[in-house]
Amino acid sequence: MFTMGVDIGSASSKCVIVDGESKIISQALIPVGTGTSGPQRAVEAALEAAGLSQMQISHVIATGYGRNTFEAADERVSELSCHAKGSFWIFPEVRTVIDIGGQDVKALSISPEGALKQFAMNDKCAAGTGRFLDVMSRILEMDVSELSEQDEKADSVVPVSSTCVVFAESEVISHLSKNVPIPNLIAGIHQSAASRAANLMKRIGVENPILMTGGVANNKGVVRSLERQLDMQVKTSPYSQFAGALGAALIAQENHK
Repeated sequence: MFTMGVDIGSASSKCVIVDGESKIISQALIPVGTGTSGPQRAVEAALEAAGLSQMQISHVIATGYGRNTFEAADERVSELSCHAKGSFWIFPEVRTVIDIGGQDVKALSISPEGALKQFAMNDKCAAGTGRFLDVMSRILEMDVSELSEQDEKADSVVPVSSTCVVFAESEVISHLSKNVPIPNLIAGIHQSAASRAANLMKRIGVENPILMTGGVANNKGVVRSLERQLDMQVKTSPYSQFAGALGAALIAQENHK
């Protein structure tokens, strides 16, 4: 038996296929999200990688921001439930999950059995999200993937105090006009993003161990800054960006059984 989870975000589309023993058979990520061809392309890529056809998939669950737009789904499940399920599979000891996606930030409290106990979301503003980092990288004329490497070169932190993306943009431009070192400015950008995440986590109570999911988990500069602010270790995984799709595939397996 094979089941599929499709996580349709604002910035990317992820697909995970698992077998009847809850093992990941394949995964795929397409860097465009809801309203695009991304979801279908992610599904096709995951099927091709697994050597399967759509007919061999027993159950499909869609999750994420654009889950209601995916007509091929058998069910649609909240991203909160899917992220909790996927995070527990990735790291069974996890008690706190911080998910930083393209447009929102979610903090989840997980029980020892893997159930979602409590959550808090920042979905009214793009501050501290992947979108925030994309905007900042464009101002700095570099790819967002270069931010983490530049952060490692910083010898101090230039604070970016504005929480609004628009105001932060003006603040960063002002710093650039004063010729502040780029690595130090990037460290300040990461500190601003991590601060938003840390404040959200404190609303639900931070309990070790901590797992970071979402695309921003690939940015080690943000991870390091979050660790400094919490004074705790923050774990990541090669599957961090697939936690929602993985959880959806696992729930699809349970529901089909």
